[in-house]
Amino acid sequence: MTKCEFFTENDRITGFSVSGHSGYAEAGADVVCAAVSAVVTMAEATINDVCGAKAKVRVKDADARVTLTLPASCDEEESVQAVLAGMLLTLCSLRDDYPDYIEVLEV
Repeated sequence: MTKCEFFTENDRITGFSVSGHSGYAEAGADVVCAAVSAVVTMAEATINDVCGAKAKVRVKDADARVTLTLPASCDEEESVQAVLAGMLLTLCSLRDDYPDYIEVLEV
């Protein structure tokens, strides 16, 4: 199962961690993992490369984990929060479609 955790503080999403493999299908044919990977990649690229937020990104291949942590503040805060809210909604939609393969938590 893929676990998606969103970290919040005072109604601000401060980052996320996505880990694990969904187990929906064999590697290379797993549409759930592919969708989650696309969402994570789009969010990270938009936050850092488009908005310039300078978020810290850690990738742990052994755990199949990607963690993104925002700085305490950034110039494009409203845009960054919109990207993260869209990411959360997209992953919740995937969870609703594939509840046995993806979990989404706000912590």
